[in-house]
Amino acid sequence: MLQHPLAIRYYQNLTDGMVELWNRGRRFDEIQCYMDGYLACLRQVNVLEPYLIHRLEEDAWRFFRDPSNFEFTALERETDYYR
Repeated sequence: MLQHPLAIRYYQNLTDGMVELWNRGRRFDEIQCYMDGYLACLRQVNVLEPYLIHRLEEDAWRFFRDPSNFEFTALERETDYYR
């Protein structure tokens, strides 16, 4: 579980991007490439300690493997108050 504020911010940014790609119709292999690239960039710029990036990666993979994170939400119908 992430507790470092900056690591949490990067995790949220990563998972939001993954869900956004899914909502745009991207496949899981494309989302995985996005996640791999994001993590590689974090390693390259040294904004976090390596152990925090490793934890972030573990949590991101856990998020990626959970199918409930990539379900289409049913849109709610608007109620017609004038009928």
